[in-house]
Amino acid sequence: MREICLPLTKDVIKKLRPGEWVLLNGPLLTARDAAHKKMVEAKRLPVSIKGETIYYTGPTPARKGQVIGSCGPTTSARMDPFTPALLKQGLLGMIGKGERSKETANAIKRSGAVYFITIGGAGAYLSEKVSSIKVIAYKDLGTEAIRRLIVKDFPAIVAVK
Repeated sequence: MREICLPLTKDVIKKLRPGEWVLLNGPLLTARDAAHKKMVEAKRLPVSIKGETIYYTGPTPARKGQVIGSCGPTTSARMDPFTPALLKQGLLGMIGKGERSKETANAIKRSGAVYFITIGGAGAYLSEKVSSIKVIAYKDLGTEAIRRLIVKDFPAIVAVK
């Protein structure tokens, strides 16, 4: 498997192939439906997403001794209405589960970004790949707040690029 250092670059994305397994290493953001809606409606984003990768997850609270609770992927199609606008803001990567609409897949390709899928139903396993977590925006959204995670050997598959 190819190891990918985050944040992504367009040069790295150009080398990826659909169906390829990768291990992601470095910082990424988390955001789900509510955060996406707020970002698209905001006059100014609370955090720069230029060059960032967003993982569609709403992690559960960490148990004692854990960095994060279960953090499995959310169905990506729910973010489709917001994705083109965020791609225009410089978003380069997304991680979730499931298919994207044709319109969203085309927007991802046109912008030179990438959509990864990861293992649905494996939130406890994926949580082991997270070494740190920090809420950075929309704390009022609880589990759907935007967080910065640092991941190590986070497994994903290139789905759309």
